[in-house]
Amino acid sequence: MAPEVLTPVRTEEVALDEGSGPSGGGDGGFGGDGPDPSGRVWSVPARAYRTGMYMALAAITMLFAAFTSAMVVRQGISNDWAHTALPRVLWLNTAILLASSATLELAKRGLWSNESRRFIAWLNVTAVLGAAFIGGQFVAWKQLAARGVYLATNPSSSFFYLLTAAHGLHLLGGVIALFYLLFRARRILDEPRWRTAVEVTAIYWHFMDGLWVYILILLMTRL
Repeated sequence: MAPEVLTPVRTEEVALDEGSGPSGGGDGGFGGDGPDPSGRVWSVPARAYRTGMYMALAAITMLFAAFTSAMVVRQGISNDWAHTALPRVLWLNTAILLASSATLELAKRGLWSNESRRFIAWLNVTAVLGAAFIGGQFVAWKQLAARGVYLATNPSSSFFYLLTAAHGLHLLGGVIALFYLLFRARRILDEPRWRTAVEVTAIYWHFMDGLWVYILILLMTRL
């Protein structure tokens, strides 16, 4: 694969950058640009951001694959593995997170159709749902603690806290990205090239949703 390079574009061409539709067919980028003395603007191609995101997701996948392998091996070689009943609030948390993916898609549709109120409203809902999921995970930990189940109680509880905390930290990064999009909402609406930020955030967010479903299934079958 050829390395990505910064390509100069004329200022008047910036408005024609990617983001004019859901297909994202152009090469426009966002951020990291500025005029040089010749009047040109340096713009990072949108595909560079997508490639960077896919690389980050590959690294996260490898991390959780390592956690899964360690969990399976630890369970197989130990005689102290005790069953840990999952807190019921996890089902509510899962519903909240899945709903946030739907609301983010509604926000994207509002953006592609240039409906500013719809875009901002659904983006707000998505950010609130993401924050609610993280709060719900704290509730799950408190419920386990109330039953006397802590990080070091047994190997299964250790992996429960490890997996949920690691996912929660990564999801927190997504929540921060959503609030950043809200902060930049007016610029995203006015400058099509900034819509790449919404696209890569949505990729990350949907991945986090799918990862959580995987973790929940793993916990159900292994704990």
